[in-house]
Amino acid sequence: MSIPSREIALVRAFNRDYTRRIGVLGEALLESPYSLTEARVIYEIAQRPEVTARELAADLDLDRGYLSRILKRFTQQKLLMQSTSAEDGRRRNLTLTAAGKRSFAQLDRRSRQQVADMLSGLDSTRRQAVLTGMQSVQRALEGTGRTEPGGSAEVVYRAHRPGDMGWVVQRHGELYFQEYGWDETFEALVAEIASEFIRRLDADRERCWIAEKDGRRVGCIFLVAGEAGAAKLRLLLVEPEARGLGIGRRLIAECVEFARAAHYSRVVLWTQESLAAARHLYSQASFHRTAAEPHRSFGHDLVGETWERTL
Repeated sequence: MSIPSREIALVRAFNRDYTRRIGVLGEALLESPYSLTEARVIYEIAQRPEVTARELAADLDLDRGYLSRILKRFTQQKLLMQSTSAEDGRRRNLTLTAAGKRSFAQLDRRSRQQVADMLSGLDSTRRQAVLTGMQSVQRALEGTGRTEPGGSAEVVYRAHRPGDMGWVVQRHGELYFQEYGWDETFEALVAEIASEFIRRLDADRERCWIAEKDGRRVGCIFLVAGEAGAAKLRLLLVEPEARGLGIGRRLIAECVEFARAAHYSRVVLWTQESLAAARHLYSQASFHRTAAEPHRSFGHDLVGETWERTL
């Protein structure tokens, strides 16, 4: 399809103006010693403490040699360390040191302040126009998708829309029956959670993400308000044919990032001891088990677990 020159010029003009406003054109970002790419690498490692260099290169679309030089420099500066995964001896996980975490905290604080300063100069009408416009652009571009590591087709992550809740309930009921033998009372619980989410949705502090591949729903996750300043992660699901593409990890990362932006103090979740794959993903995302209790639910004797991550 041929795009008119005027439309291309408008997009380029917007890009030039916005990049100038948020200060990404200088040699350093946010008055730090880091370039935009370096700051993004620090940010991603902070969000995903068990990510590998290969996964980072794929997710950020970086040349692996270029990324290797950045990681080597960070290691020399004692911002970064690498460790062998306890689950897979072939994995070398990247983790920020205490100094690296301080650098990330400083970048994150300055970034928040920069956005606050930019918005504070607008009255409520203009500020809402800016935020609505940004959301419109993001939603419109969500359909363009992105390719996850190891995937042969684009995986698109989008907000929920009519029809999604029915799919969430149906697929949870079917998959947990097929894979774990759970009865219809689990499907009823999922239906209650989905119904409450729609009825009480606070769009500024709660969200559902739907993952699509080849135009088909292949995953979901929810983040809702909890108690005492906590957010609750709920209803993580990835279709069997889409597992191994990093979708579950990406969905959890989206939840954590959104929760931090919404100023929650922590994210909590409830899972079962028998759900090994999900528990592994939560552990990779720096969640820790804080409680466990046997119970009888969904036609089985289970051990329910509470996991938590401080933000």
